[in-house]
Amino acid sequence: MSGTAAVLKPLRRPGLWVVLWWLAVLTVIVVCLMPPPPLSLPDGGDKVEHFLAYFLLAGSAVQLYRRGRPLLWVGAGLVLMGVGIEFAQGALTVTRMADPADAVANTIGVLAGLATALTPWRDLLLRWRG
Repeated sequence: MSGTAAVLKPLRRPGLWVVLWWLAVLTVIVVCLMPPPPLSLPDGGDKVEHFLAYFLLAGSAVQLYRRGRPLLWVGAGLVLMGVGIEFAQGALTVTRMADPADAVANTIGVLAGLATALTPWRDLLLRWRG
């Protein structure tokens, strides 16, 4: 079994799905580091955005990566990415500020997304192979 096969589920086009997932990860990084759009959100509304973004990334990872270590590594990487982005916002941008509550919302989103591995939804992409 090759290294990729040991990490990914047996998808029809695993390379395509992984590239799309990594593009989504890159999009989240870019959006979080560019100047924010002039939106008027209610207090704490951005926490919902953080939760949803990381929930979708982690939930998508559940579709691609096998349960166990591969998925745990992806989850840990997403949590570290969320924390790292908060540090980068405080250190590298003038239009954003680091907010520990955002990192918490990111982490809760990752945990909720990974929890989909315990549901019947964990193999939606496999069932859609045809």
